[in-house]
Amino acid sequence: MGAETIVGVDVGGTFTDLVLIEPASRRARVAKVPTTADNQAGGVLHALEAAGIELAGVRALIHGTTTTTNALLERKLAPVGLITTAGFRDVLELGRRTRPRPYGLLGSFEPLIPRQRRLEVSERIDASGEVLEPLDEAAVRDAAQRLLALGSETLLIHFLHAYANPVHERRAAEIAREIWPNEHITIGSAVLSEYREYERGVTAAVEAAVGPVLARYLERLERDLEARGFAHDLLVMQGNGGSAAASEVTRKAVTTVMSGPASGVMAAAALARATRRSSLITYDMGGTSTDVGLILDGLPAVTAELELDYAMPIHVPMVDVHTIGAGGGSIARLDEAGLLRVGPESAGAVPGPICYGRGGTEPTITDANLLLGRLDPKGLLALEGGADVDLVRRRIDERIGRPLGLAPDDAAVAILRVASDRMAGAIRMVSLARGHDPRDFTLMAYGGAGPLHASALARELGIPRVLVPARPGITNAIGCATADLRQDFVNTVNRPLPSLDPELVRDLLAAQLEAGRTWLTRQGVATGEVEVRRFADMQFEGQTHILTVALPDPAPSVRTLHELFARAYHDRFEVELEEIRPVLVNLHSAIIGHRPPVPLDALAEPADGTGPELGARPVRFGERWMTTPVLARRALAPGTALEGPAVIQQLDATTLLEPGDRLEVDRLGNLLIEIGR
Repeated sequence: MGAETIVGVDVGGTFTDLVLIEPASRRARVAKVPTTADNQAGGVLHALEAAGIELAGVRALIHGTTTTTNALLERKLAPVGLITTAGFRDVLELGRRTRPRPYGLLGSFEPLIPRQRRLEVSERIDASGEVLEPLDEAAVRDAAQRLLALGSETLLIHFLHAYANPVHERRAAEIAREIWPNEHITIGSAVLSEYREYERGVTAAVEAAVGPVLARYLERLERDLEARGFAHDLLVMQGNGGSAAASEVTRKAVTTVMSGPASGVMAAAALARATRRSSLITYDMGGTSTDVGLILDGLPAVTAELELDYAMPIHVPMVDVHTIGAGGGSIARLDEAGLLRVGPESAGAVPGPICYGRGGTEPTITDANLLLGRLDPKGLLALEGGADVDLVRRRIDERIGRPLGLAPDDAAVAILRVASDRMAGAIRMVSLARGHDPRDFTLMAYGGAGPLHASALARELGIPRVLVPARPGITNAIGCATADLRQDFVNTVNRPLPSLDPELVRDLLAAQLEAGRTWLTRQGVATGEVEVRRFADMQFEGQTHILTVALPDPAPSVRTLHELFARAYHDRFEVELEEIRPVLVNLHSAIIGHRPPVPLDALAEPADGTGPELGARPVRFGERWMTTPVLARRALAPGTALEGPAVIQQLDATTLLEPGDRLEVDRLGNLLIEIGR
C-alpha cells in the first residue's frame, strides 16, 4: 500500500462496510462483514482483516459510527444530572405540548434525565443577555454534590438564555469541576448557542448522555488501531456530512448522531459532481432501515430540525435525511386487524432473515426477494453455502400466505408491495412535501438492498432514471473516505430586519469564520482550500416555522436578507406576506476544509476477462414469472447497454433491471437505468 492510502469504514445495523482507495495506483479494495452489535469496534477490526489491510501504510482512516444513534434509540446512556435555572427543571418534560400519538390520550415518554436528577439554583439572565439575578454559587456546589450522590456520571449545566450570555453557565462549570470526579461536564451554551430553551436543553441533554458512551468506544477503537500499527488520528464522520478528529467529536458527541446516513449522502454528492447530475434523490436501503435525502445543485440539504424520536429534538446542523424502518431485514407480520405490516422491527444481523440460516423464523423483505428469484440462493453474502428456499417458502406461507389466503409467491409479492409503499412515502416526504417534483430528479440507489427496489419505486413516483453506483453496498463507507473536514457554528440574533444592525451580522459571521479556522488547525489533518458556506435562519414575526437561506457574501445588507427570505418563502409556499416583518433568527457558518479528492473511477470493479452471463433463472415481475438472464456486474464495461429484464450481481449488492427498462454503463462504472413506461 502507498503512503496516500485512504480507508473509509461505516458501521450499519446489519453489516460493517469498508473501502480502501490508493489514489496513486487508482485501485480499491472492499470488505463487508457482519456488524458486531455488542461492540462495533469488533466489526471494524474484522473488516480491516478481511480486506488484508496493513494499517502502518494507511494515511487516513475515516469512521462512520452508529454508536450514539443506537445509544439514544435503545436508551443505553450515561446517567446525567442537570443543574438549571430555578423554576425550569421541567422544561425537558413539558416540551411543546405535543403527544406521542396524534389521536387519543394514550402514550407516554421518558425524558433523558429523570426528575430526581434535575436540580434548580437561583440565577437569571434575560433574552438580551442582561443579568437579572446573580448566580447562587453555594447552591451550585450543593447541587453538584447531590447529583453525584444520586449516581450521575455526567453533569449538564443549562441556564435560561445562556445563548445570549453564558457567564453563569461557565462559572457554574468552574465550581462543579472542583467537585466532579471526571471530565464529563457539559455546558449547554457550548453545545448549542441558539434560542428555544426546550430544543436547546434536549440537545444539550443528548450531548451529556452520549458523550461518555462515544468516548469509551472511540478510546477502545483507537487503542486497537494503534496496536495494529495505525499512526495517525482517527477521523469520525459527523451528522453534518463532514469529518473531525476523534478527540474533537468526543467533546461534542451529539454531532455524530446520524453520521452513517450522512456519509451515504456525501458519497452521492461527490458522485453527482463527478457525473454532472446536480439533482439527486438519494435512496439508501440497508439491512435495517431506508434513508432518503435530497441533493440540489450538487449539495446535500442540511437541517437543524431533526427529531430522532418523540420528544428528542436535536438542533445541530445535520444532513437532511428521512429514515424509516424498512430494510432487507425488516419483518413482515399481520397486525391485530389482520393487515400486513412490514417493519419497523428488524431481524438485524442476528438472527437475521430466515434465509441466513441463523435461527431467524420471521419472514423479511430479503426472504421475499429470495423466494421471487431476485436473489441468488447460493450467493448470499451473509451465508456460507446455499439458502434453504423451501424453508423460506414454508415460513412465508405459515406467517403471511395462509392467513391472507395467498399462495407463498403471492404473499412474497405482497410483502414487497407494502414495503415499496412505505419507501415511496419517504421519498415523497423529501421531495413533494418540500415543493420538489420527483420527475426533475435522478434516483440514486445504494445500500445492499436499494438497487433491488429502485426501478419499481422510480416507476411509481414518475422518476425518469435510476443511478446505481459502482459499489452500491458500500456507498456509506465511500462517503467516509471522501468526506472533508467540517464544523458548523450557529448563533442566535432574533431581531426583526427593520431594527437589525448590519454591523452585528458582519461581526458574527467574521467571528464564526475565525472560530472555524481555529478548529481546522486543531484537527492536525492536512487540508487544501477552505470553503465557507453562510446561511441565515429566518421567519416572519409571530411564526415558529424557520426557513434557511444561503448568504452570498460575508456582509449581507438588510435589503439583501429581506429579498432572499421573500424569494425562499414564495418558492416554498407561493405566498407573499409583505405586511409582516421578517425576523433574522440565527446566523450559521459551515467551515469546510477540503481533503485531497478521491478518484471515484478506482471504485469500478476491474473486468476479469469472463463474459457477463452467469446463467438464467425464473424471476417474478408483477403477476408473471420470466426466465431472466443473470449477469456479473464486473463484466459490464463502460459503454455497455442492455434491455431488461436482467439480474446483475456483485459482491455487495444485486441490481434488478425490470422489463422495459434500459441500462447503460457510464465511464465511472455506474449503471444508468432509464425507466420504461
